[in-house]
Amino acid sequence: MKSYNELQAEIKKLQAEAEQVRQSEIQSAIDEIKEKMSQYGITMDDLSPSRKARKPGATGTVKPKYRNPESGDTWTGRGKPPRWIAGKDKEQYLIK
Repeated sequence: MKSYNELQAEIKKLQAEAEQVRQSEIQSAIDEIKEKMSQYGITMDDLSPSRKARKPGATGTVKPKYRNPESGDTWTGRGKPPRWIAGKDKEQYLIK
């Protein structure tokens, strides 16, 4: 049976070897990615997370459609209606 110190030395040796292999594979992966980007005309902008696909004109927020005259609370009309409007005639709460 190997000692703790021998195992630790083996671990360090294997970690160094793994890092060398990783570095050589990284360049290969980068080259492959560049080739695919060139082949399909993909740009860095296409890969940017800030360029989310949205419908034209979408802003990400919805303006409220209804207002509670007592509290000033608002509701967009989407999702479950709040208690102050649930089961009531929504016309009286429309924001004009």
